[in-house]
Amino acid sequence: MEIFSNILIYFVIIPVLTLAGLALTKNKGIDAIRAVAVTGATALVCLAIYLVYIFLKARGLGNTDPMILRSDVTWYAPLNIKLALGVDGVSVVMILLSAFIVFAGVFASWKMDPLPKQFFLWFFLLSTGVFGFFISVDLFTMFMFYEVALIPMYLLIGVWGSGNKTYSAMKLTLMLMGGSAFLMLGIIGIYFHSSPEGHPLTMNLLEIAQKDAIPHEWQYYLFPLTFVGFGVLGAMFPFHTWSPDGHASAPTAVSMLHAGVLMKLGGYGCFRIAIYLMPFAAQQMGWIFLTLTGISIVYGAFSACVQTDLKYINAYSSVSHCGMVLFAILMFNSTAMTGAVLQMLSHGLMTALFFALIGMIYGRTHTRDIREMGGLMHIMPYLGVGYVIAGFASLGLPGLSGFVAEMTIFVGSFEHQDMFRRVLTIVATTSIVITAVYILRVVGKLLYGAVQDEHHRTLTDAEPTERISTATLIIAVAIIGCFPNFFINIIRDSFDPVVKALTSVM
Repeated sequence: MEIFSNILIYFVIIPVLTLAGLALTKNKGIDAIRAVAVTGATALVCLAIYLVYIFLKARGLGNTDPMILRSDVTWYAPLNIKLALGVDGVSVVMILLSAFIVFAGVFASWKMDPLPKQFFLWFFLLSTGVFGFFISVDLFTMFMFYEVALIPMYLLIGVWGSGNKTYSAMKLTLMLMGGSAFLMLGIIGIYFHSSPEGHPLTMNLLEIAQKDAIPHEWQYYLFPLTFVGFGVLGAMFPFHTWSPDGHASAPTAVSMLHAGVLMKLGGYGCFRIAIYLMPFAAQQMGWIFLTLTGISIVYGAFSACVQTDLKYINAYSSVSHCGMVLFAILMFNSTAMTGAVLQMLSHGLMTALFFALIGMIYGRTHTRDIREMGGLMHIMPYLGVGYVIAGFASLGLPGLSGFVAEMTIFVGSFEHQDMFRRVLTIVATTSIVITAVYILRVVGKLLYGAVQDEHHRTLTDAEPTERISTATLIIAVAIIGCFPNFFINIIRDSFDPVVKALTSVM
């Protein structure tokens, strides 16, 4: 079939083959399970790097199409549903981010116990959904892969999590499924208004955008449904409460993939579907969601300040940083949207690094309470330095990814001539100071304070597999911070169709 000549489909096939390989290991031992998982994760990284090469080559040859590598095959003819594939610059960098975090997550789960095979089975099923979502341009297949990515979270937290894991898993699942219900209603509404009267209906989002077929009066109903549906996963206030509990109870690799990648599906969906397909309603109603995302930014930062559990600190920090993504998207200009994508990259890497390090520290100290730890820089210097780098990236130190992303967001946001948006931007920038407060507080107490437990003096530093996991993320954070133009050149043309659609309805 023609679809198999498109390399994009292999971002789904490789995780599925990994699932098959894990199932076939049977009783061959933990080494076989690890070998299959590492092979699958490595293949995804190599394929993602090759995709970047293909994309840059296509742009270098003058291909100006919004989407490349497009192909489709009819899946369900009566509703004109197709397995439609395609990527633009935003999709490419999200796929690259996902591949690296899956790779790091496998090594972070090297000693997963109990049931390591079953853990990796659900882990790679979640990965299948993530990659499938990013390569799809058909609303039905996007929603299908979106659900595939969400469903494994319940078991991954409920079985392999810690603390009040059953409550956290159920709360996360119910809230995200509630968001999915809104999203499903929005997609059905978009489908029935996807073409002018007398023309066949379609689920292809590129065709819907080209036709500009959704009536303005219907956009008022469908835009909130889709934006809220995706905004729940993006931890938008007041739908964010699942995130801290979910992160606190999730095992390390699941927290890495959840915060690093899964939450990015929310921002990506808001950009790709809600705003692109319904620009009129986005212009008219954007101020409502801009206010909510502004609250997320400041509220999340303040909430992180008062936490003492390392995972809760990072979880509330994620609410703040993911709020910046939605905030920037709603500014409706290319500069701010570029910052939003850079922030998705930056936050994905640095929060995965945070959760990896927190899991490694917890595995040694058996506590995440910063009041019970101190002086760890002398005891485990590698993990300590890694935490400092992650913290500096989070507070926006120049030379690391956070600085590039946040500066682009706030500069792009202040470009807007509307005074309301400028005031909100000024308020949102206060989160930079608040973030510095809680990051420096945690670093000072955790790494440089007095040793609180004498047993901690006998703890060991990171093992080789843990160093592979964290070093991968640290290098990626530094590369984005030092060479941002490489990523900006990939994504810069992706916003033209969206900005053009927004401008045409002003």
